[in-house]
Amino acid sequence: MRAPIPTFLLLLLFHLLLSALTSAQETGKEREDKLPWRMHTLFSVECQDYFDWQTVGLVHSLRKANQPGPITRLLSCTQDELSRYRGKNLAPTLVVPSMSRHPRTGDWYPAINKPAGVVHWLENSQDAQNVDWVVILDADMIVRGPLIPWELGAKKGKPVAAYYGYLKGCDNILAKLHTTHPEWCDKVGGILAMHIDDLRALAPLWLSKTEEVREDRAHWSTNITGDIYGMGWISEMYGYSFGAAEVGLHHQINDDIMIYPGYIPRPEVEPILMHYGLTFKVGNWSFSKLEHHEDGIVYDCNRLFPPPPFPREVEMLEPDPNKRRSLFISIECINTLNEGLLLHHLSAGCSKPGWSKYLSFLKSNRFKELTKPKYLNQPQKYTKVLNKNRIVGELQGRRPKIHTLFSTECSTYFDWQTVGFMHSFRLSGQPGGVTRLLSCTDEDLKLYKGHDLAPTHYVPSMTQHPLTGDMYPAINKPAAVLHWLYHVKIDAEYIVILDADMIMRGPITPWEYGASPGHPVSAPYEYLIGCDNVLAKIHTRNPSFCEKVGGVIIMHIDDLKRFAMLWFHKSEEVRADKEHYATNITGDIYASGWISEMYGYSFAAAELKLRHIIRRDIMLYPGYEPEPGASIRVFHYGLRFRVGNWSFDKADWRSTDMVNTCWANFPDPPDPSSIATEDPNERARDLLSIECAKALNTALYLHHQRRKCPTEDVTGGDSTGEIKLEEKLPVDTMVSDVNFTLNISSPVHRFKAVDRSNMRWRVALWGISVLGFLAVTSVVLSGRKKARSKPPRSKKI
Repeated sequence: MRAPIPTFLLLLLFHLLLSALTSAQETGKEREDKLPWRMHTLFSVECQDYFDWQTVGLVHSLRKANQPGPITRLLSCTQDELSRYRGKNLAPTLVVPSMSRHPRTGDWYPAINKPAGVVHWLENSQDAQNVDWVVILDADMIVRGPLIPWELGAKKGKPVAAYYGYLKGCDNILAKLHTTHPEWCDKVGGILAMHIDDLRALAPLWLSKTEEVREDRAHWSTNITGDIYGMGWISEMYGYSFGAAEVGLHHQINDDIMIYPGYIPRPEVEPILMHYGLTFKVGNWSFSKLEHHEDGIVYDCNRLFPPPPFPREVEMLEPDPNKRRSLFISIECINTLNEGLLLHHLSAGCSKPGWSKYLSFLKSNRFKELTKPKYLNQPQKYTKVLNKNRIVGELQGRRPKIHTLFSTECSTYFDWQTVGFMHSFRLSGQPGGVTRLLSCTDEDLKLYKGHDLAPTHYVPSMTQHPLTGDMYPAINKPAAVLHWLYHVKIDAEYIVILDADMIMRGPITPWEYGASPGHPVSAPYEYLIGCDNVLAKIHTRNPSFCEKVGGVIIMHIDDLKRFAMLWFHKSEEVRADKEHYATNITGDIYASGWISEMYGYSFAAAELKLRHIIRRDIMLYPGYEPEPGASIRVFHYGLRFRVGNWSFDKADWRSTDMVNTCWANFPDPPDPSSIATEDPNERARDLLSIECAKALNTALYLHHQRRKCPTEDVTGGDSTGEIKLEEKLPVDTMVSDVNFTLNISSPVHRFKAVDRSNMRWRVALWGISVLGFLAVTSVVLSGRKKARSKPPRSKKI
């Protein structure tokens, strides 16, 4: 007979069962009670319909994410606006006197309400006296998981923030003017999580520094602030960074917390905050907050934003898992906004909406599962915490080394491009070294005068193919990269490959853009339509992996070593395949095989199944309108661009020796003050075009100065007189640029080294080319056989 179970054991079992049931139903409030510190979340808005629908979305997402602690909306309004305002009950609110119109200067600048609202809260709210940590957000955000400062890595004296790389004023004269500690200026924004004592010290300076920068109109220009509009619109962001530098705060900069919908997240990183400040798209659907600036959707019963594609449709849209994650984040953002609006309408007494497939989805378990709270695991495999001068990767504990390459030929056409590129490289803050890959014949090299223009690796010219005799200069790019890999001891983990006809505006780094082994970064080249048709099927075994990319390349060295030979061979293949040169197959408007090297790159990457992180914000063709808020790092002036009656086309200067003709320069672009358009996008386009042209002329002026051109000979080329240097660059950048020198060995020794290596390299390359040519013939012939065995598909191309 079994002994009876003691009463105390029964009670213990009952207690354990009850605890388990209770913990399974634990709410955000119960979790909050267990937190070791008190915290409070703030966000700033104005008395407008535009901010009301953002408020509904943000507050709903905070509750859905189980954000601990109280939430306060800082509502900046004039008394007249407040008397007519209908959204007083949308969130827990502290009304703040509006500073949109500055009471002293009369300046209209609504962004100043953010620091002014925080100061007012600190001085007037009882909540500010009963809190340890504060999280500050923007209204145009959707929270995906709890934002708890100490779990994000914040410490007293070390707030957490997201990285805002376009705040280039931290690195130049702007910081020197507005803070006594420019070396402590951090490029941060978005989410701010800090200790209350730090916020009390910072807030008054945040406000006063915002006023300072806003009044400093002499330094509003894009090349100083990074503000594409050149209108001082981001003065509040600098006010924060300069105020924090004054106080001595050093940020933990976490680039994984926040994402802009439409951007591709880093592999295995789950952002917990969405900032929908930019337009984003999913297939043919798109959303821009600016299109709803005066939208009273909060007060229109059962009206929602246009629904995005359903998850099943998204899965069919994109085969790449990482790009698909980006699309899912985008639809999650708008779906959460719409869910918030739906619940708000019901709470406001609106009638229950009729059935629809979309409303049914918002109430489904599928949607609930997709939008359940996310948590930022620390450490994650790819999470990186950035400081101003270092990046800590949990895999290596250090910043990976970088080297930058660009390819040219022995001609004055490439020399003036090299002068422009090198000038911009030195100002950009790009880490690591730079190498010009100079492709020349022995005869050209003996006459060449531009040896001192850049650190150089000399490469035998492939302009005329040694096997076929085909004249195709573009193949020098993959051939030069291949030569460099085989002849140089490389001390870098990531290689950045650019073109000579580029002007850099800031650093291009793998940690900022998310490059990793197997995942290079590049810019979109949508005209490479051959990725979608018979061209890819002929030239790669993996046409579904073909990506339309180019321009900027950030690639891990291990990937590049596997990839470079294929890049070269695939360029040969496509160039030899004259049967498929047609514009409707390649997208080449000249139908001459001129972009074969670009396809060589894409097809080689497809062979290795490399998946690119495609960044639309990294490169811009001058003359094109930038995406709002994009931090453009590279101008690619490959096409003609105009500002008013002025225009520039690099091809017009193919035969002009701009480098060896003293004081030669290009026709000056219009003055920025002459831009008459009121359209902000057109204005940004023209200002960026002017910036690109001025950078080229400044580079040429400094080059002539280094060459010690006589001051009386200032009318060479197209110059109409001496360029005033102070019009081109801030004073602090001129000095370092003028003093730049290159330490290059004597040309005599260089010629001998090139002569000795050229023959060996050419013999090896010819051997490889013979094998490659045979492979090309085989591939093309087999492709034709396949083409004959199937009905023609040209009508679908």
